[in-house]
Amino acid sequence: MTSEPRPAAPQATHVAIDTADDQRAVLTFSGVLDSHALRELEERLLDPRLRQADTWVWEMRAVERIDLACAYAVLRAATTLPAGTSITIRGAGRDIQRTLHHAGVDAIATIEE
Repeated sequence: MTSEPRPAAPQATHVAIDTADDQRAVLTFSGVLDSHALRELEERLLDPRLRQADTWVWEMRAVERIDLACAYAVLRAATTLPAGTSITIRGAGRDIQRTLHHAGVDAIATIEE
């Protein structure tokens, strides 16, 4: 008896760009942000549409966990933005905030509950 190969499960999106214009970029993060999500995270944060926004809003209510590698990825993306760009992180749980703090993200972004 031979079994047919199963179709690949659709890959979860961990970062969605909800809005990206000259004034504002809104990104929604979700799920577990670990080494499996790192490449997608880095690619999304380098999207050229985001570079034009003066304000970035990161919605993190749906993030279950973030590891330091992904926290450093968001820090790298944030530190390459033009001077004067503001970043607000919304909805991050305590564990997420703690990891972002360990990576130094809170030094360059405003974290709202």
